[in-house]
Amino acid sequence: MNTYHMTSFLLFPLLLFACSKEVRKPNIPAPEPPQAKEYTFENTPSWSDEFDYEGLPDGSKWGYDIGSENNGWGNNELQYYTEKRLENVRVGDGVLTITAIKEDYEGLDYTSARLVSRGKADFLYGRFEVKAKVPPGIGTWPAVWMLPTDWAYGGWPASGEIDILEHVGYDQDVVHISVHTEAYNHAIGTQKTSTKRIENATTDFHRYRIDWTPNYIRGYVDDLQIFSFSNEGTGFRAWPFDKKFHWLVNIAVGGNWGGQQGVDDSAFPASMEVDYVRVYNMIEN
Repeated sequence: MNTYHMTSFLLFPLLLFACSKEVRKPNIPAPEPPQAKEYTFENTPSWSDEFDYEGLPDGSKWGYDIGSENNGWGNNELQYYTEKRLENVRVGDGVLTITAIKEDYEGLDYTSARLVSRGKADFLYGRFEVKAKVPPGIGTWPAVWMLPTDWAYGGWPASGEIDILEHVGYDQDVVHISVHTEAYNHAIGTQKTSTKRIENATTDFHRYRIDWTPNYIRGYVDDLQIFSFSNEGTGFRAWPFDKKFHWLVNIAVGGNWGGQQGVDDSAFPASMEVDYVRVYNMIEN
C-alpha cells in the first residue's frame, strides 16, 4: 500500500468520526439579526410586592433557596440559607428585611435568606425595579438579581444571569449592575458590568432597575442610566436572554467576591431593606 492509500485509509475513519460528531450537535438555528428599536413600558406594574403586610414574605410570590455552599451556589460563600425563619427574613413597617447573622447553624458560622420567585413569578422582558438599602460591613454581599427558570441553554453561565443590584461591603457605597453569558462572564475576563458610587447606599433607599427587551438590557440607578448591553444577533452564547427569568433577593457572607478582604464579624447582624419590587410589562409596538 503506497503512502497516498495508507494516508487515505487512516483518514477515512477519522472523517467518519468527525462527521458523526457533527450530526449529533444541537440543531440551533441561526438567529435573526435584531432590528434597531426602542421599547416603552406600561406605567402600572403587572406584578409587584409592596411589602405592606406583616410576617413572612408572601408565599404566593416567594419561595426559598435553602442550604449551604454544598448546594451549588458556586462562590465559596459562608452562610446557610434558611427557610421561613423570621430571624433571617421578615416583612414589617412596609419593608422586607433580610438579615445575615453570625451564629452556629447546620455546621456553619452564619445564616441568611435567599428569596426566589421561581415557579411563582417568571418573566420574559419588561422593566424590573427594586427600591432598596444595602448593609455596610466587610464581608457582606447583598444582591437583587435574576436567573433563568428553565436553564434552556445549559448551566451557568450559558443560560445567563442579570444582576440588578450588587454591593460588597469592603467597597462601601459602590453598586454594580451586570450581565453574565457564556461569551461574557468574569471567569474569562469578559463580564459586562457598570458601577456607580452612591454616598449613602447603606443609609438611604435608592431605586435600581433594568429594562430588558429583545434588543438590549439597560441598567439604571435612580433613573440615571449606567449600563447597556446589546443583543449582537450572534446567538445564545452572547444573548441567552430570550427565555423566562425570575427574581432573587439575598445577602451572602464572604465568598469569592464578597470575602476578598475577609469578613468583619462585628458587622453582623447585617440587614438589607427592600421597600418594593415591581415589574412593568414591555409594550409591543
